[in-house]
Amino acid sequence: MSLRLPTRRPRRPTALSGAALRVDRRTKDLTKRLQPGEIAVIDHADLDRVSAEALIACRPAAVVNAATSITGRYPNVGPQLLVDAGIPLLDHAGAEVMSLQEGTIAHLDDADLRVGAHVVASGELLTSETVATAMAAAREGMSQQIERFAENTLEYMRREKDLLFDGVGVPDIRTDLDGRHALIVVRGYHYKEDLEILSHYIREYRPVVIGVDGGADALLEARVRPHLIVGDMDSVSDAALRCGAEIIVHAYRDGHAPGLERVRGLGIEPVVFPATGTSEDVAMLLADDKGATLIVAVGTHATLDEFLDKGRSGMASTFLTRLRVGSKLVDAKGVSRLYRQRISGWSVLLMLIAGILAVGVAMWATDGGRALLLVLAANLDDLWTALKDWVT
Repeated sequence: MSLRLPTRRPRRPTALSGAALRVDRRTKDLTKRLQPGEIAVIDHADLDRVSAEALIACRPAAVVNAATSITGRYPNVGPQLLVDAGIPLLDHAGAEVMSLQEGTIAHLDDADLRVGAHVVASGELLTSETVATAMAAAREGMSQQIERFAENTLEYMRREKDLLFDGVGVPDIRTDLDGRHALIVVRGYHYKEDLEILSHYIREYRPVVIGVDGGADALLEARVRPHLIVGDMDSVSDAALRCGAEIIVHAYRDGHAPGLERVRGLGIEPVVFPATGTSEDVAMLLADDKGATLIVAVGTHATLDEFLDKGRSGMASTFLTRLRVGSKLVDAKGVSRLYRQRISGWSVLLMLIAGILAVGVAMWATDGGRALLLVLAANLDDLWTALKDWVT
């Protein structure tokens, strides 16, 4: 099912002054170098939440998408996030826009991308109304996607039954997880907030920390050094790979590992783990097989919408992996929204009064303390005046 967004123009024309173009077919690579005020040019059908949030964090002047941001395959929320953030999104601009030279100064004029006086691309400038219409149509087609998801789940189970049920194919590693907690971090939904909330847990329980691809950089940003880095190494930095963690390269079932050459190029000899599915699946299966008693997951995919939002048929593997890990798995997703430490001013005042009363009672129990309290009471007016003078 392919859905072209309505061709209705936005109510207010949008015109932006000239800005440099940043062009990349991989949105996650583009956001690594996109600067505030620049125009992001991407080729991303069904723009997902994580990619949209990464774009928003870069504060671009606009986003130009060569592909269709909402194809109708499922109701992806990325376009709505960009529109809500006030970032113009020029949709379905055509494949030719990807051939524009990076650094070219361009500007957005309503639904046209111009370089000087020349229109180099035209599309549909999305609004809240057009996004809402497309999302409603996409929801109607969800049943078809659920059927495909179920088919992919059965296919994955047939191919990986030995790995799922018996742990056949899990490689040996140096890092000891037996009897310990494992914290698996993916750079996914709400990972920053959840990592912050879990900081006390990390200090107290000292779990084995596993970064999945870019999750390793997320951990370093939070000042937590990973013990293991698992993934195909397409979105993790060289600095993270050199941090001293044991590296597990996720390979295809035929043994081909796209990230292997890169890791070895840094002088690091990794462990190779061939498996179908995603790198977060590999991390969970590894932690479970090596004896972790509890697996805490941050930023991983847990719901059907998130599986579809990832945009891979292989996400069905995550569903089965979660069944395999079972009760060991604790999903930290949304912890930051469920609980935020709040201490009100009244709470602080009551604690202060309680503390003063406790000290007063303790002093009254001794002759010297009682005498001191009587002296303080006799000079209370002078003390209060001195305190007001000091404050002002």
